[in-house]
Amino acid sequence: MNKETTITQQFAIYKRYVILLMLSVIFTVTSAKAQQTTAIGTTKVWGSVKGVAIEGVVQGPSAQVSDLQVACVFEYTEGDIFNSPPALPAALNGMVHLDQDMKGLVTELRKSGKFMGHAYETILISPPKGTIGAKKLLLIGLGDRNKFEASIMTSVGSVAMSEALRLGVGNFSFASDLKDAGIDSPTALVAGNVVRGAFAAYQTQLWLKDRKMAEFKPLSKIILLAGPSFFTVAGEGIAAAIADVNK
Repeated sequence: MNKETTITQQFAIYKRYVILLMLSVIFTVTSAKAQQTTAIGTTKVWGSVKGVAIEGVVQGPSAQVSDLQVACVFEYTEGDIFNSPPALPAALNGMVHLDQDMKGLVTELRKSGKFMGHAYETILISPPKGTIGAKKLLLIGLGDRNKFEASIMTSVGSVAMSEALRLGVGNFSFASDLKDAGIDSPTALVAGNVVRGAFAAYQTQLWLKDRKMAEFKPLSKIILLAGPSFFTVAGEGIAAAIADVNK
């Protein structure tokens, strides 16, 4: 074996070592980011559009104080929000808490067929005072869980905004509840699409209002809820969407 061959072999070994080291660092950073959690109650205003603040909050839909709480559900399958996995464990599952605080009403509506959860279907509920943090509860259907795509959340965001303006609320909070339902969804894209859809609807209403063909109470704030493990990545999607809408 000559000297040139030895050097080539040593370089190849060194190259493999560097690649393995880089992969190890990437894996460690990615894992740490995935496991990063944010304390419940944490809030951050990610930006604003047309004078409406977009705030992120680590909170469940039952506890969040707002004029209107929007929560999303799929078409019903037996025990879908409780069976873990794929649903989140009860302690981390905002939809389970919402259903419990509503005395099982959400499950009863869905299981009985009174609310089917078809895509974009809505039902408005007026909870007794002190039941949940919000004055009103709006459920929006997401359709078949097996056909879910993040693009649907743009239209869902539009529906949420349209209903909020129709009701004349000053603010509303929004919970997609996808992770609660066990859907492995792209968090940043989902959150961003909600913002894009909401402000597409808002800008349409502003356009009509300028032509004196619509009247509504301006919103002061939209509150987007996220679980402790998803707050940061959701915020990245929200901030990107705000930048897109404000272009």
